[in-house]
Amino acid sequence: MIAIIDYGRGNLGSVEKAFRRIGMPASITQDPKSVDEADAVVLPGDGAFHDAMSNLDRLGLTGALRRALDGSRPFLGICLGYQLLFTTSEEFGEGRGLDVVPGAVRRLPAGRKIPHMGWNRVEHAGDLRLFDGIPSGAHFYFVHSYYPVVAGAVSTALTEGGLKQERVAPHARSDALGARSDASGARSGLRAAWCDYGVKFAAAIEVGRIHATQFHPEKSQRWGLRMLENFAAVVKSGR
Repeated sequence: MIAIIDYGRGNLGSVEKAFRRIGMPASITQDPKSVDEADAVVLPGDGAFHDAMSNLDRLGLTGALRRALDGSRPFLGICLGYQLLFTTSEEFGEGRGLDVVPGAVRRLPAGRKIPHMGWNRVEHAGDLRLFDGIPSGAHFYFVHSYYPVVAGAVSTALTEGGLKQERVAPHARSDALGARSDASGARSGLRAAWCDYGVKFAAAIEVGRIHATQFHPEKSQRWGLRMLENFAAVVKSGR
């Protein structure tokens, strides 16, 4: 069973229905015990970053959420549920996130319509399990005004779409993420897919069993359902 954490921040019904559509049992819950007992955990959401963190604390869900992020089970963060994984956010003043992925959440730069709402291309290099069978450049549905910046990212190879792929640099945290140093000293283990909306940003990441997307798979029709099927396959395989 997949536990969908309900902390008062939207999209719950559409996420549960999408999993039901692909034949994967999922349950919306505010019960920390149910989160602890689930085979996998999904953290969806939209709205304000700091309000979300406060709600998680108020409902007593922060501890169970941190245990779900210890790398022992598959985890999927969606939209705000992705941003909460980062160290800080500048939305309505600097505030702390869960600090599972080192980095900050910043406001999209001026020059494009904000919020970024609608369909956009996501480029990837074929190395994220959520994108199995999904072509680089496929379109997904976004609704957001802020975007994540991975701390200490350094440029490496080009992806299929010509965007520079990045990974976490040596000083970034690794502990629960299961990252390891390669011969160059850079952290391997964090993989990303990329979108460009006035700035190139990590539209999706994979770190061990932690997966997260800035876009909404449950609203992204064909490729979104394929992505949820891929996550369900990860859950069933126990990897």
